[in-house]
Amino acid sequence: MSDSFPVSPIAMPDVMLLAAGLGTRMRPITFERPKALIEVAGKPLIDHAIDAALAEGCTRFVVNAHHKAEMIAAHFARLDGALPDLDFAVSHEKDRLLDTGGGLRKALPLMSSDPVLALNTDTFWLPGSDTPIARMQACFGANEADIVLLCVAPDKASGFRKGADYLMDADGRLSSAHGRPMVYAGAALISRELAATGPDVPFSLYRHFETAREAGRLWGVEIAAPWFHVGDRQALERTEQDIGALV
Repeated sequence: MSDSFPVSPIAMPDVMLLAAGLGTRMRPITFERPKALIEVAGKPLIDHAIDAALAEGCTRFVVNAHHKAEMIAAHFARLDGALPDLDFAVSHEKDRLLDTGGGLRKALPLMSSDPVLALNTDTFWLPGSDTPIARMQACFGANEADIVLLCVAPDKASGFRKGADYLMDADGRLSSAHGRPMVYAGAALISRELAATGPDVPFSLYRHFETAREAGRLWGVEIAAPWFHVGDRQALERTEQDIGALV
């Protein structure tokens, strides 16, 4: 298991898997295990995220760990042994949760790519059903972007219960002014420069999203495949049923 990666340009982004949270909406299941290791359709949530990234050629993975951190670390150690051609590293948040933005900033020395890809571990798409990471990279390279978000239309956001996060225009730029309503789908391609910023307190990735939006440098790619959000126990049951109907 790698301790750090030298900074160098690579074809696909390094992946930051966000898995440190307490999983309060999944209690009592998360009293015994971290949310990222809850099984859905026969495999842990975090493995669904890894498999989707692997299918597009990603090879370097970092996970942040706090709640039941020893279980997350043991799972990554098993993956490291089973998949020797890949790199796995753990960013421990021992003293306190740093939230998604703070967690990414702490883990940045363990990643080498620019941009980096932050993935929620309670959202995923099935491998081979789309190539959103490649399309996000193409969007990042073609525009003056600081961040490219994976997005999903509200009516296709399985397990999602709130309104749209942004509006997307015909070119893919995200704003609060005009375009089609879109929900953030749990994957964000972020420049290293922006990911390295932030206060010395826990903070959300949404701070970066808003910084990019206000600068006109926030873009989005709509996923072209079934997308799943496993935020609570009801969504867990529904996702099991939905995946069962697809395979």
